[in-house]
Amino acid sequence: MIAKTCILFCRCGANVISSSKTDQLADRFSKLDVDVFELKDLCAFSVREKDVLQTIGKNYTHKIVIACYPRAVKNMLRQGGVDLGRYEVLNFKELSVDEILEQLYGEFQLSAGEARYQVQVSDLDVPAWYPVIDESRCTLCGQCARFCLFGVYSYNKKALKVISPLACKNNCPACGRTCPTSAIMFPRLAEQSTLAGAEPGAESKSGAGKQSSLFVRLNERNQVRKNIFKQGVVQMAEEERRKALEQFRKSEGKTE
Repeated sequence: MIAKTCILFCRCGANVISSSKTDQLADRFSKLDVDVFELKDLCAFSVREKDVLQTIGKNYTHKIVIACYPRAVKNMLRQGGVDLGRYEVLNFKELSVDEILEQLYGEFQLSAGEARYQVQVSDLDVPAWYPVIDESRCTLCGQCARFCLFGVYSYNKKALKVISPLACKNNCPACGRTCPTSAIMFPRLAEQSTLAGAEPGAESKSGAGKQSSLFVRLNERNQVRKNIFKQGVVQMAEEERRKALEQFRKSEGKTE
């Protein structure tokens, strides 16, 4: 028998929200009349335990994912080949505990009770740090693939893919900083930025009014290209890549 609704709660191993907020959410979810799957964590499950997510997707008609930015989560699941079916994402980076609960009680019509609470732990023994591609924004310029030194991507003029996600070096978002269209995201990045998955140009959409979507998109891309140079983002990316390469050499027992 297929159940109606469940919550998938990411207990992020990268601490993108405070541990106290995570604990508050877990406590409040435990007092809802719903099935709760606490995942440690969603990034890891998306590359290592996809079958667990697929099973949840099949067993429930409606899934509520409590995690980071919806753009990052949806593209991460797509990239991993995970089909959850119908689901919504509530962003615990931007929403408060009370705001999340208000939506669960109001929009999703959950009620108080005692949750059927399960904790699922990934067996992944390395940080699940890797880039996620937003295909709706990617222009196949290949800048990220050329900038990466660790074989994370495969690229030709017709396709860009993340083929070795776990080859990416922990806390190195360097390739994403060079993307002119903000198409590369790192869900485990502890920032509130487009690089972490926030919607590009979200702060200016309210003023877009009469402008066509194409004009807005082109304007966003031009602005990002300018910012790459104005804000020294390339230099930052090169420094992050250098540090990642040093760490890689140390782990391999190599020195210059």
